[in-house]
Amino acid sequence: MIDTKIFNNTKHAFVLKSDKDLKRSLFIFSLMNIPFFVPISTFGTKAALKLKLPIDGIIKATIFEQFCGGVSQDDCMPLVKKMYSKNVHSVLDYSVEGKETEEEFDKAANTKIEIIRYASKSKELPFAVAKPTGLGRFEIWEKVTANEPLSPTEEKEWKNVKARFEKVCQAAYDHDTKLLIDAEESWMQDAADDLCEEMMSKFNKEKAIIYNTLQCYRWDRLSYVKEIHERAAEKGFKLGFKTVRGAYMEKENARAKRKGYSTPICEDKEATDVNFNAIMCYCIDNIEDISQFIGTHNEVSTYMALQLMSQKEIALSDDRIWFGQLYGMSDHISYNIGRINSNAIKLVPFGPIKDVVPYLIRRAQENSSVQGQTGRELALLREEKQRRDGQYVKRVD
Repeated sequence: MIDTKIFNNTKHAFVLKSDKDLKRSLFIFSLMNIPFFVPISTFGTKAALKLKLPIDGIIKATIFEQFCGGVSQDDCMPLVKKMYSKNVHSVLDYSVEGKETEEEFDKAANTKIEIIRYASKSKELPFAVAKPTGLGRFEIWEKVTANEPLSPTEEKEWKNVKARFEKVCQAAYDHDTKLLIDAEESWMQDAADDLCEEMMSKFNKEKAIIYNTLQCYRWDRLSYVKEIHERAAEKGFKLGFKTVRGAYMEKENARAKRKGYSTPICEDKEATDVNFNAIMCYCIDNIEDISQFIGTHNEVSTYMALQLMSQKEIALSDDRIWFGQLYGMSDHISYNIGRINSNAIKLVPFGPIKDVVPYLIRRAQENSSVQGQTGRELALLREEKQRRDGQYVKRVD
């Protein structure tokens, strides 16, 4: 049985944080817990960058240090090795967004392949990650999803997108490094799902190498999993899924309302939680066919998965189930899972400071929109500070 208080150990959760790191985290999450701080600071950051004001130092010392591992792969490795010493693995994510040209997409694909090669040489890095719109324009994914006719130029563009996608997946297969494919907005996702399925059928014959992402705030994802499970069984390939709650809820609901169609998003957080847990448990129940990267900051879901693994006598170190959190968040989950010898892993973003600002802004917006998330982080950080302060008092006494 798994200890019901597994996630309450702040000493182990923040074992790698110096007192200075702890104070910085307390400062950042305190600010993010203030209503309207995130939208105001987002507006200010965008304006400052547009005006080319010298704010790199401020960003680096605050939100960048909190949520990013460094500016390059090599820059991240001391942190990666430090986390691995506590049995927490890493996924390096080159978090540069918003590119538009074919040259930029070619470069992004080559960068992903470099990261895959880099990861294959490090036991600390079992996964790599790729974003579909990092390999081709959002609009082309959208048109293919909508089954709209493509112009000759767009046909060539889509062919290039597919070639890049397969090239990255081939590299993951060749270097035996598991590859997480991010999910994005629903109105481009069908094209990504279809391409992911094609890659899984090609590269997941013996085990899961390619993992598609399921945003479980979409109410149709459980039926999607069951349907693709049937197809995979018929065609003889394994499935890999990264299960997350989702990152574009406000945008999804706003678009559905604006365009007058039924939202693809669950009606509320409770419904999303039920859907996430149902999908997560279905994958664990079918572990012989489905490998899973459980990406969640939710303690209840994480504990539920650990309990189900225990009941089914699935080893906590089974390579087919991983528990992932974002770097800079939910250390009480990651490090306490690592402590019981389960597959704990952090997604570690990196890249030039100005280039990762769009990612950092999105991360702050997502974090502040999850009810209770920032408050829970703050409470645990304060508890750890009090524990350390108490120790210091005892030492003085």
